[in-house]
Amino acid sequence: MIKYGIKLYINPDGHEWLRAKWSKPVKKYWKISEKLMVKEADLVICDSRNIEKYIKESYNKYNPKTLFIAYGADLEKSKLSDEDETLKKWYKEKEVKPHEYYLVVGRFVPENNYKTMIQEFMKSDTKKDFVIITNVEKNKFYEKLKSDTNFEKDSRIKFVGTVYEKELLKKIRENAYGYLHGHSVGGTNPSLIEALATTELNLLYDVGFNREVAEDGAFYWSLKEDDLADLIDKCDDLEESIVKNLSDLAKKRVQQEYTWRKIVDDYEEIWGED
Repeated sequence: MIKYGIKLYINPDGHEWLRAKWSKPVKKYWKISEKLMVKEADLVICDSRNIEKYIKESYNKYNPKTLFIAYGADLEKSKLSDEDETLKKWYKEKEVKPHEYYLVVGRFVPENNYKTMIQEFMKSDTKKDFVIITNVEKNKFYEKLKSDTNFEKDSRIKFVGTVYEKELLKKIRENAYGYLHGHSVGGTNPSLIEALATTELNLLYDVGFNREVAEDGAFYWSLKEDDLADLIDKCDDLEESIVKNLSDLAKKRVQQEYTWRKIVDDYEEIWGED
C-alpha cells in the first residue's frame, strides 16, 4: 500500500470460502476478496504453515510476502478441583462421569465433521459417552443431523449446550478420556491447541492444519467408513504408558510453539522492524 504511505499487514485466517454455511455467490465473494487482500498486502501473516503454503501457491503471480505466526493457548491448569460443587453439579445435570467421556468443543457447522464423528461413535463399542459442547439452538444442521443419524436413540451421544465459564470448561477438558477434533477448514484452531494442552488423548481429523499442530502427539482418523469407530475402540484399550506418552508429546508441542508469550514476541519482532 505504498501509494497511501502505509503498510498493510493481514491475517487470512482460514478458507472462509469453503464453509458450508455460505451460498455460492457469497463463496465467490470471499474468494475474490481473498485474492485482492493478498494482492494488496505488504505482508500476509499466516497462523498455519499450510495456509502459508496455500497463499504462496495460489497467488504466486503476486509474489506475496508471507510470515508464519501461530495462534496461542492458555496452558494453565483449571483452578477448580474435582470436588468443586459447580463441576459436580454440571456432571450430575448432564449425566456424565469424569474420565468416562470423549469430548468435542466447537462451532456446530458441517465442515467440522460432526456427522462423521457421531456416526462413527455410534458404530463403536465404547461404553463411554460422547459429550458435545456447542450451540445447536434453532440450528437446521442439528435437525438434519438428527434425521440422518438418529443419534437421539443412542444414550451415549450427549449434546450438553455451551459452557462459557472458563475454569469449568478447562476442568471438563482435563477430565475427558479423549478429545475428538473434526475441523477441516481453517488454520491453527484454538480449540485444538486447548485440547492438546489439557486432554491426555486426542483423536484428530487427518488434515494438514491439524497434523502440523499436533504432530506425533495425537491419533488421526479419516472419513473412510469405520476408521474412526475402530480408532475409538482401540483407544478404549490403550495402556496408560501410551496415553501418557501421547499427552507428554502434545503438551511439549504446545509449550514450545503455541504459548501466548511466544506469539506476542513474534508479533513484537515485526513491529520492531518498522
